[in-house]
Amino acid sequence: MPMKQTDLSLYNNAAYHPGGSLVKRILWFYVNAFLFKTSLIPSSRLKVYLLRLFGAIVGKGVVIKPCVNIKYPWLLQIGDHSWIGEEVWIDNLVQVRIGNHVCLSQGALLLTGSHNYRDPAFGLITGSIILEDGVWICAKAIVTQGITAGSHSVLSAGSIATKNLDSCVIYQGNPATKIKLIPL
Repeated sequence: MPMKQTDLSLYNNAAYHPGGSLVKRILWFYVNAFLFKTSLIPSSRLKVYLLRLFGAIVGKGVVIKPCVNIKYPWLLQIGDHSWIGEEVWIDNLVQVRIGNHVCLSQGALLLTGSHNYRDPAFGLITGSIILEDGVWICAKAIVTQGITAGSHSVLSAGSIATKNLDSCVIYQGNPATKIKLIPL
């Protein structure tokens, strides 16, 4: 039985380009591999400097721990006093905006891309991620493409956000569901 053809105009795989020149992308590949994804360079200052050099917008007081993987810094914005924990992977094929006082705990994963399983070519689907001020993405939690996490929301350890997270709410599970309001 033949598969139904999908209208690929709904997806942006044919038009996708990560931005930056080929040389810039190659340079970032090596900088990321040797200075970010290693535990040998613990300095946040150097990492913040390099992110800015490659086009990221990074606020003051940002901490970037060892073994962080960032796909494209020119598609990244990080607010003041935010914390990027060990082994965080920001797979930003499109824009990721991280607000002020945000915590991405160890092993958190921000995924801005996926694939259309109905398309025989598994066409690329992308969506920006926005983490508003005060958000906490706990250890090993995953935020998928197109998600906005409202101010002071919490995605608990190992949970997967497949829908927007409301402000001042703790979410847990796969898919993440509301479990508790946070009084502010």
